[in-house]
Parts: sequence; C-alpha cells; structure tokens
Amino acid sequence: MTDTLHIVCPQCLAVNRLPQERLEQAVRCGRCRQPLFTGKPVAVDADGFHRHVDRNDIPVVVDFWASWCAPCRMFAPDFEKAAAALEPHYRLLKLDTEKQPALAARLGIRSIPTLAVFRHGQELGRQAGVMDLRRFMQWVRETA
Repeated sequence: MTDTLHIVCPQCLAVNRLPQERLEQAVRCGRCRQPLFTGKPVAVDADGFHRHVDRNDIPVVVDFWASWCAPCRMFAPDFEKAAAALEPHYRLLKLDTEKQPALAARLGIRSIPTLAVFRHGQELGRQAGVMDLRRFMQWVRETA
C-alpha cells in the first residue's frame, strides 16, 4: 500500500491526495489544474492559513510580515529562495499581519518578521527576527 499525502492547492485551496512517491513530480491540482508547487511562497489570508496549516501533510513554514517593515522586506528575497529550495517537502506561506490582525493577535505575533513552522495544525517552532538564508533553512529542517 502506498503512503498518501494531503497537499493543499495554493490557488483554489482544494485538498489533493497525492501518493508520496509522486511528491517530487510536477503535479497539478485535481480541481483547478494549477501546479501544486511553484517554488514560490504562497500569500494567504486567514482562511488560506488555516487550510494550509490544518490540512497539509507536509510542514508549513509561515512568514508573518507587513509591507511597512524594513526587516521583513529585507528577508523577503531569502524567503523566496528558501521556497524554491524547500518545496515540495515544505509549503512556505506569507501572511500580512496588517491585513490579518485578528489572526496575528490570536497567534500571539508580537513582532515582525516572525517565522513559524507548523505540522498537522500544531506549531513546532517560532523565531522572531531575520535570519540569513543558510541559518533559516537549517532552522526549518531542524524544527520540522
């Protein structure tokens, strides 16, 4: 019997069942036919955040940020590079705390950028502040 993973589509939020051995192939969503992995972070609102965090069987890494935050803007290119390197084994999300203040407050996000790793709806680790790309990717792999 094959292990099956649940992967949330970054476009339509459909939950796709994917045999684990197909994870590294160029797979498309069964509903909207868009690629399940693009090598880029996925911008989400509160609904998208919950769907990805609760339903993905791969670890989900979230960058809590705001457009006015200089360190957030400074870290953005490294977060993009990390998405290209870590997918398809991780899903990277960006959540704008200015557009989703209630969710940020409920999660206790007190400073930005804040980076967090989730798996099956549970937070595994959190880091406030900017890291260089190498350290960030090491932290993600160790935390997940």
